[in-house]
Amino acid sequence: MAQTLKTRLPPEIFDLPVEKMRAGWYTDAYFNHARDTLLQDERRPRVVMQIFQKNDAWLGGMDEAIAILKLCAYDFGELEVHALFDGDRIEPYEAVMHIEGDYTAFAHLETPMLGTLARRTLITTNVVHVLEAANGKPIIFMPARHDHHRVQTGDGYAAYVAGQVVGAPIGVTTDEQASWWGGTGIGTVPHALIAAYGGDTVAAAKHFADWASEDMNITVLVDFENDSVRTALEVADALGDRLWGVRLDTSESLVDRSLWDEMGDFKPTGVNEKLVLKVREALDAQGYERLRIVVSGGFDEEKIRFFEEKGVPVDAYGVGSSLIRGSNDFTGDIVITDGKPSAKIGRWFRENARLEQVT
Repeated sequence: MAQTLKTRLPPEIFDLPVEKMRAGWYTDAYFNHARDTLLQDERRPRVVMQIFQKNDAWLGGMDEAIAILKLCAYDFGELEVHALFDGDRIEPYEAVMHIEGDYTAFAHLETPMLGTLARRTLITTNVVHVLEAANGKPIIFMPARHDHHRVQTGDGYAAYVAGQVVGAPIGVTTDEQASWWGGTGIGTVPHALIAAYGGDTVAAAKHFADWASEDMNITVLVDFENDSVRTALEVADALGDRLWGVRLDTSESLVDRSLWDEMGDFKPTGVNEKLVLKVREALDAQGYERLRIVVSGGFDEEKIRFFEEKGVPVDAYGVGSSLIRGSNDFTGDIVITDGKPSAKIGRWFRENARLEQVT
């Protein structure tokens, strides 16, 4: 495992809707009601809140959660905050953050903080699992089309954190996903461009290469006509040294033409191990050993692990919706109030020596 991140992103990078957060617009109403009740009663209890979750996971969203606290709390300077870092490995019930201070200063921020940690930790953990399954091969993070555009920025950074954790390459497909670390989105010649050239993959690839900068790794989808072996060779012949690789993305409901005479003892649909072998062997036979093969379409941790165990000659994996599925929920509990342990949930309280003070 690579070294995890030990620096924090500045709060300003998250472009938070500070006034609306401070006003409680993103907060479950019961927290707003609780805060209003305390303020009316002129009661300002000093509490220790512990934030934790219940899985083995890799932490994501902590810098963003800290930004919410710093920019939207009432008098952050009066709070004492200790937290782990994005990318830290965490255990069930391990505290990832302690907040000590006047509860009315931050009661209205529990909902957005927990939601941020839940979403980003889910993404970071899912991507770590996929990267580990891929044995160091690059992963292209491709779920942008499967979720609302507003989640792209933080999700992309969560994927980047996972790459830093594992020490393996991770690419994202939109500039917004890459914006927090100064990267850019990457992409192949898509089906849409091929369709725009009347289904002629070679024509689309040539025009794309004429447009692309010299330093771009040009990768072309070769399954548009469901004849990936033939199309891969045609594209390789047409682009020569400009071609970096080909991408297989055959639909899970289709069987590539190269496999029509071999069905019977394996699942022939979609991107399967025999299709990849066919393309690899054909490219190598024509002297294109240097060309990479990227696969996508229905890939998740399980399918990647299967490919790796079988030694399927894949150079990179594109993974989409599976990386944003699942749950990794966080809880924020007040474990100490005015110096006294909370009777109901104080039993969960434990110090965590790994927590570092947030300034």
